[in-house]
Amino acid sequence: MTLKIYGIGASRAVRPLWTALELGVPFEHIATPYAGGATRSPEFLAINPNGHIPAVVDERPEGAVTVWESMACALYIARVHGQADGLSIAPANAREEAEALRWGFWTVSELEKDALTVLMHRMVMPEAQRKPELADQAESRIKVPLAVLEEHLQAQHTKGEAYLAANRFTVADVCVASVASWIRPAAGLLAQHPRVSAWLHACAERPAHKQARGMK
Repeated sequence: MTLKIYGIGASRAVRPLWTALELGVPFEHIATPYAGGATRSPEFLAINPNGHIPAVVDERPEGAVTVWESMACALYIARVHGQADGLSIAPANAREEAEALRWGFWTVSELEKDALTVLMHRMVMPEAQRKPELADQAESRIKVPLAVLEEHLQAQHTKGEAYLAANRFTVADVCVASVASWIRPAAGLLAQHPRVSAWLHACAERPAHKQARGMK
């Protein structure tokens, strides 16, 4: 069996890359940048007709399984290639499975768009092209989902659990931290959410995350 992950670390592909590295799952990294036309080649469009990274192709005895959409890729790898042993990042029970699903979908619907705006207009774009007013507006909107995340992490802390789904790092944390990290240029905003800030720092400092981010 061969697991192939298409993409680069400086993109949404960091999510399946990070997941596979945390699990220690062997995989073939096929460097596919989002710029330059690589995602519009006939070969790649046969894998993901949307023309976006990441994409995952899992060569299995019953045939190839293709997954796209970054959260789906991460959740698939954890579910299919992880061990539900309560030690790895894979969900170990129904509750952890539910947490991974709900926080993964929540991140896409409630956090990702504005987090990306903050990242682009606070750090990534050339300074002359940045629009601080767009970042300001995004930060104002992000306060609502950040308050939700802060409250959940506080509740987790109260019952002795340091992460989103358990007292260990899981794929739920991969899904949310991979997006929440885009807010880090807004240091003042994160300072208003100390639980989120501490949790995000712990996630971002994990060796597998740093390795995934560096994959070109």
